[in-house]
Amino acid sequence: MTATVLTARALLLDMDGTLVNSDAVVERIWRRWSERHGLDGDEVMKVVHGRQGHASMAVLLPDRPVQQNLADNARMLAEETADMDGVVEVPGAAAFLASLGGLPHALVTSADVALSTARMAAAGLPLPAVRITAESVGASKPDPEGFLKGAAELGVAPADCLVFEDSGAGIAAGRAAGMRVVGVGARAGVHGPDVVVRDLTGVRVAAAADGSLRVHVG
Repeated sequence: MTATVLTARALLLDMDGTLVNSDAVVERIWRRWSERHGLDGDEVMKVVHGRQGHASMAVLLPDRPVQQNLADNARMLAEETADMDGVVEVPGAAAFLASLGGLPHALVTSADVALSTARMAAAGLPLPAVRITAESVGASKPDPEGFLKGAAELGVAPADCLVFEDSGAGIAAGRAAGMRVVGVGARAGVHGPDVVVRDLTGVRVAAAADGSLRVHVG
């Protein structure tokens, strides 16, 4: 793969699938949920990555009341927060985050505070100082609200932000926010990010004299 150099003023980082590999627990929890509701687990897994749980449920069970989805989501979050078996860093994530010390970046995740704190700890990763979680937004990815809030918190224009994402919903959210997107992992490539990397070992960030960030990918 030919190296690509992208210039930005801030990085906005998804968590699950981008910094943390939580696929094992996501599969366990959602396949159990699929069985309870008589749904095809493979089809459910195509929907759930990147979204808040209640938003996934609204897609999968469109006739179910919102309050029921929210209550079900709360139970699911508790299950996920209690299950860290198999949660590990995406290769290169620790070194990547360490390289961002003092540089403008934020975590933008569909997980809530409890789940994001637990998963980052389980993967041995530090939490960025700026964090946009499920509690921070009124709309789940693919809505751009989370990324726009991350940019606002950092005081950087959306067009100057670079998003790191793995899911279709997340990549769509980044695009809708007017941002460029680095796709991370096998899931990302089919959703049209600007560039794709297998994992974070292929990413290097350097600060330029003008305060911008040079992101070397590949």
